[in-house]
Amino acid sequence: MVEEPKFEHIKIEWPTARDDQGNVIRQGTIDGNYAVIVLNRPDRLNALTEQTVAEISQALRILQLDGSVRAVVLRGTKDFTKKPAFSAGADLAAMVDPRLKMNVPMHMSMAMRTRHRDYDEMEQFSKPLIAAVDGFALGGGLELVLACDIVIASDRAIFGVPEVHRGIFPANGGVTRLAARVGLNRALRAAFFGEQFDAKTMLEWGLVSWIAPAGEEFEKLVHEKAKWLGDAATTALFIIKKCVKFGTRYPQLGLMMEQLGFGINSASFDSKEGIAAFNRKVRCPVCGGKGKMEDDSICPNCKGSKRIKDTPHFKGT
Repeated sequence: MVEEPKFEHIKIEWPTARDDQGNVIRQGTIDGNYAVIVLNRPDRLNALTEQTVAEISQALRILQLDGSVRAVVLRGTKDFTKKPAFSAGADLAAMVDPRLKMNVPMHMSMAMRTRHRDYDEMEQFSKPLIAAVDGFALGGGLELVLACDIVIASDRAIFGVPEVHRGIFPANGGVTRLAARVGLNRALRAAFFGEQFDAKTMLEWGLVSWIAPAGEEFEKLVHEKAKWLGDAATTALFIIKKCVKFGTRYPQLGLMMEQLGFGINSASFDSKEGIAAFNRKVRCPVCGGKGKMEDDSICPNCKGSKRIKDTPHFKGT
């Protein structure tokens, strides 16, 4: 059996992994081709330290090369001790590297470069990355959300960058990524005034993709979307992510990325099988290939043609 890596601030929930002969080499807990990274500091509202962010980045590096994982969910703990939280932001009480001096500008710039490296790695993760936000996503917590691809929020999710109230600002890529996701004016409002916003507002602003009531409905929605991505065409998703997140920064380059990406994707199994299935016809399952129903009416599914195109939802390889 595969031995799971050990972390202190996060935990990973895995899908079951099998070898080429179908033997189970890891008994997972996830029903689907995706994994879950759980921020596991509930007593601190999942506040972020250098170690927390580094562990997330390390976990993604491990998951990137795991063939059983085709998508990843990043979330806070389901069982909270104080209040629900994705992450309430930086843990200002945490120790920093003693070699870094707070009053030396170059040292603080170096510290932020290290943090940017981890957030950049999250943003550039090659597989779909979903932020499942239940409760607070503030400061560095919102910056984690901004590094993800899809955001699913519960109706009690709260978003914001309140750093200005402490005389600082969201420097873990927060200002830049927030403006890219919600627009310049909204990002300035959020960062200048340190306001907090509910999930409905973030849905209207375009950051959140879906909202569900906290609890069972939220968990069901997260699983549904993660499982869909885990079953989808992985090569196409990889190229879509690169083109959307990075090609749009330079439109002409983005168009070239689409052209090259299309060539790469055309060689994938999913692309070949998907096109073949679209052109392949199978017997209509509604009328059994008769073209008519029992009451002699025309089949509403195949319109009397007796056969329909086979267009299943393909699993990637």
